Amino acid sequence: MREIVAFLFGLGFVFNASLFIPQVIRILQTKSANNISLITFLGFNLIQLNSAIYGYYQHDLILIYGNIISFIACATVTVLAIYYRNR
Repeated sequence: MREIVAFLFGLGFVFNASLFIPQVIRILQTKSANNISLITFLGFNLIQLNSAIYGYYQHDLILIYGNIISFIACATVTVLAIYYRNR
């Protein structure tokens, strides 16, 4: 049972990361960052980075890798939003 819960916990991080992909696609298609809240995505980035660091100190690989995957996806939205706002 413990393995199943751990698997579902890890799968949740992959699902979380996949939720950022539609934002990435929309920004790339429209070449615009209108209606993207930078403060929200910067906050998400900080939370995910902090959670990955916490996972490191707790020796929890699922927490580390899951948050890194989510961080990369969210950071992609953030970087694209900054890029297209300054264009």
